[in-house]
Amino acid sequence: MKPFSEACDRNKEPILKVLQHSLLEPATVLEIGSGTGQHAVHFARHLPHLTWVATDREENLPGIQQWFDEAALLNLRGPLRLNVLDATWPVATADHAFSANTSHIMGWPEVEAMFAGVGARLAAGGRFYLYGPFNRDGEFTSESNRAFDAMLRQRDPAMGIRDDRALLALGRRCGLALVEDHAMPANNRLLGFVAGQE
Repeated sequence: MKPFSEACDRNKEPILKVLQHSLLEPATVLEIGSGTGQHAVHFARHLPHLTWVATDREENLPGIQQWFDEAALLNLRGPLRLNVLDATWPVATADHAFSANTSHIMGWPEVEAMFAGVGARLAAGGRFYLYGPFNRDGEFTSESNRAFDAMLRQRDPAMGIRDDRALLALGRRCGLALVEDHAMPANNRLLGFVAGQE
């Protein structure tokens, strides 16, 4: 049975609307942490001018492959194995990057590695879209996010909802400037960074 995420199913359209207005030219998009593969299939189907490259940890690749086999889209690539902490990534360059619901389940060193890896691979003007729940100026944006953060930290103290100020500072160190901040369903946000900035 194919893996299925209700959250992906709920947020795919709001995310797509942003990508449709921003990623207008033919390009390659590197997705970090493709999860079930639902986002990759949906975005590749509705953005045929983009080549969507899905990556994830080894254990998630078979499930993603099931979605890809069923979709049979010519602009889907992968899924490729990627651990952001690896010295070598399977993709050397990309025009844009995307990651959803990853930063709060990664440890902070992994979040740093993801930003550094993206910053090293995007040319100036490339976009990095990061979706998920984020604190604003050190404060939770909802009680549900506060409870979610507590659940994550109980599961693993290294996990947790990240603060947008920390991500902004991290982006600057990696040549990625925050230029977009879109409100999303269920107290989530889609942050858009542009490469080639200090």
